[in-house]
Amino acid sequence: MSTDGRRAPGWPLLAGLLALAGATHLVRPQVYRPLIPRTLGDPDPWVLWSGVAELACAAALVPPRTRRPAALAAAALFVGVYPGNLQQAVDAHRRRSRPAVRVATLARLPMQAPLVWWALTVARRERQRGTADVDS
Repeated sequence: MSTDGRRAPGWPLLAGLLALAGATHLVRPQVYRPLIPRTLGDPDPWVLWSGVAELACAAALVPPRTRRPAALAAAALFVGVYPGNLQQAVDAHRRRSRPAVRVATLARLPMQAPLVWWALTVARRERQRGTADVDS
């Protein structure tokens, strides 16, 4: 992919992904509870508020005025949920889950980086678009 992000998916797809993930957190929280590191205590508030944060980022990506800060917030959110992915992988190995599950949890770990890159690319595009608007 090019470094200027022209080939990266745009904000509508990112908003859709975040909306789907956020809704899933609220509708099926049991899927996400095991991802919350035990050191954080009760997983339910973490699952609830991370879902709300995803929905807020998705909604804020729609208006052009809030798109850049929303994309930056989404990038931070993707970084912030990484410990949950790590916890899931550690737990799968500790429980000696099926090999396919262990492989899947490990394969998921590097997938957070492209999500962060995508959100930052959307933010960069919006900054460039804002600069172009000011220059015209």
